[in-house]
Amino acid sequence: MQPEEKKLLEQTYELVEENNRMLHSIKRTMFMARIMSVLYWVLIIGVSVGAFYFIQPYLDQLMDTYSGAKSNLDNLGSLLKKLPN
Repeated sequence: MQPEEKKLLEQTYELVEENNRMLHSIKRTMFMARIMSVLYWVLIIGVSVGAFYFIQPYLDQLMDTYSGAKSNLDNLGSLLKKLPN
């Protein structure tokens, strides 16, 4: 093997090693990004479900109040219809 060929082969080997390091870095970064994305969505969905679970009693109370007010207004409307003009 001639010195020029050996030098070219060594340069090629260094480039291959550098490319290998970069590819491993890219792969590791993509893996971490995927994990972070999954954690992000789990957090969003978990907070939403937790908030609904926490707020549900207040929503039930609000719906009961609304139903009571609606029935009172219906009763008032029926009383007004029964009154003579």
